[in-house]
Amino acid sequence: MPDDVEAALPRAVALSWGVAERPQRGPKRELSIERIVDTAIAIADSDGLAAVSMSRIAGDLGFTTMSLYRYVTSKDDVLALMQDAVCDVPIPPDDEDDAAPDWRQGLREWAMASIHVIEAHPWFPDIPITGVPLMPNNLAVLDWGLRVMRALPLSHAEKMSVALLLSSYARAVGIVERDMRLSRRDDAPPQNGEAFVAALGELVTPERFPDLAPLVGSGAYVDDGSDGQDDFAFGLERILDGIERYVAAREQGEELSPAPERPEAVPNDKTVREASKARREAEKALREARKRERETIERARERIQRETEKAAREAERRGR
Repeated sequence: MPDDVEAALPRAVALSWGVAERPQRGPKRELSIERIVDTAIAIADSDGLAAVSMSRIAGDLGFTTMSLYRYVTSKDDVLALMQDAVCDVPIPPDDEDDAAPDWRQGLREWAMASIHVIEAHPWFPDIPITGVPLMPNNLAVLDWGLRVMRALPLSHAEKMSVALLLSSYARAVGIVERDMRLSRRDDAPPQNGEAFVAALGELVTPERFPDLAPLVGSGAYVDDGSDGQDDFAFGLERILDGIERYVAAREQGEELSPAPERPEAVPNDKTVREASKARREAEKALREARKRERETIERARERIQRETEKAAREAERRGR
């Protein structure tokens, strides 16, 4: 491997690819990059990512902190290598004989792999994303996703956009599911008990939250898993529906509308916040006025109905 390749790569990336020069180990070969990374992963799995430090890793291994720096230049190197190590997931073999692979099922499995990594290593999404994937296991997973889309009539850029869409969705749901699991620990305050749900129902009134209140009242807002709804699977299928529609349009040669430009961000300004607050208050007043209008109309109808029935009874008596 040319020296300029190693020089062009960050230290952790060069280490992951095996193109970085490694220090000579002692006669017992007690310390290595692999042992450092495995120990860091064990610490994070047990105590969270915040517990991972060079001193903690060295202590667990029985070495001095300075000895680690013969192998890695910083904690950031360790974090990057940890991230790549846990991305060494089982990848289905490439079945080139399959003329019409089920790309939906393939992408479904590809997206689920991200969820499985977060389930096994809850700290995984806490490692910041600092750029495009460069590590071998990360790139192997990306290559798997692109292989699933090999036969689709999409450009390279479109395939990358699909991969980003699905991986971002899986990552976001994985974080939410992880945090929800943590909230259900024995020492966490209950957020799905009957008392909690009843209290929430008192606060979320139809007058203030006209569309949310019925959902809270139905019990669907507090997800305890009893409704049989898999939120990840539901969202994933809707995304795949959209991709399938896009692919079909490509195959039929339909003109597709270009993606619109992103709207400008709302200025973080006091006058804008005050205007937004005034709008919300006006919308609330409008909802209340409409409610009073509906109630007045309903009372008028009831009054007319009573008067009509009374007139009919009087007419019936006179007819006798």
